[in-house]
Amino acid sequence: MKKVLFCLIFSLAFLPMAFANDYLIGDGDTLQISVWGEPELSAVTIVRPDGKITLPAVGDVMASGYKPRELAGKLTEALKKIMKEPIVTVTVTGITSNKVYVFGGGVPSGVHNLPGRTSLLRFLCRLGSFKNADLERAYVVREGKKLDVNFYNLFVKGDLSKDVMLKAEDIIYIPDNELNKIYVIGAVNDPKYVFYRENIRILDAILEAGGFTKFARENDVLVRRKKDGQMETIVVKTKDLMKEGDLKENIALEPGDFVIVKEGIF
Repeated sequence: MKKVLFCLIFSLAFLPMAFANDYLIGDGDTLQISVWGEPELSAVTIVRPDGKITLPAVGDVMASGYKPRELAGKLTEALKKIMKEPIVTVTVTGITSNKVYVFGGGVPSGVHNLPGRTSLLRFLCRLGSFKNADLERAYVVREGKKLDVNFYNLFVKGDLSKDVMLKAEDIIYIPDNELNKIYVIGAVNDPKYVFYRENIRILDAILEAGGFTKFARENDVLVRRKKDGQMETIVVKTKDLMKEGDLKENIALEPGDFVIVKEGIF
């Protein structure tokens, strides 16, 4: 609930801005071409798949890959052949080329249009629930290189210094949190998996799984952990922890651990 409220406040505080001059026009974009004092030369046009637009008295002009002010300058030079000192403005009124790509399984994969200048946080707020996402391992790829962005600190801790402006063709990888699960099984009241979090310890995981059953062998709890490609076993005496305060038995857990509480009649 807090994250949803944070996203709402952030979105209202930073409403979409007009396109900056660094936006690159792309195929499918809608352009408003205005020639001051010459309405018959003005037009609304869509950039064709070949990257060109067609304007009265000018003909075909390459538009894709140009910034609005660059295209305006290009059209100004073309119109100087038929009129004196034309004043041309180019406004992007519709975008279909400004796309980012999301994959990884933590959220539904897909291709998304960016509504104007959009930051990573504002974009994440549009994606919905991150219940199955591992934000610690998420990243953005731009022109083949990973950006230095910490999704967890940005989206969960609200560290706005980690926010970045997205650009067309960015690739956003958000993996699922399967690797972050800790499985608690055996003689507990509610065998389940819990999600790894910073500083989670074995007693935390057992309590989240409903605590021990009356048949649990509390001094015979195993933690199975994969390390360097091999499975290792750690024996934990939780009875000594709970009844004698032996804190060294309350070991820190790691993503992917299996906590196995053995069962005995006596």
